[in-house]
Amino acid sequence: MKLLIRIIANAIAILIATRYIPGFIFSGSPFDLLIAGIVIGFINAFVKPIIELISLPVVFLTLGLFNIIINVGLLLLADKFLTQLTINGFWPAFWGVIIISVVNHLVSHLSKNTGDTNKF
Repeated sequence: MKLLIRIIANAIAILIATRYIPGFIFSGSPFDLLIAGIVIGFINAFVKPIIELISLPVVFLTLGLFNIIINVGLLLLADKFLTQLTINGFWPAFWGVIIISVVNHLVSHLSKNTGDTNKF
């Protein structure tokens, strides 16, 4: 269930980014949007940990700011795999990463199991 929620969250984030960011263009059907969510989720699940492990010294030296560059690069990688997604440069990808991160954070925060209310 969490995987399906994550895919839908990625699809919604792509729609929001397409609407508000010039240079971030998605021209596909709702099915293509779900495929894009799957591709972004796949890249984040399998490619991102390897890249973060390799670049750990740089991430450490930049106090984590290099993670943003990694995320931008991975979004541009998703752009190469998805013919319906067009990202025109670094800044549209940067703002797209910000929107995708915020949407995923909100969805994960809202979908947490709130079983015990006495937790800190």
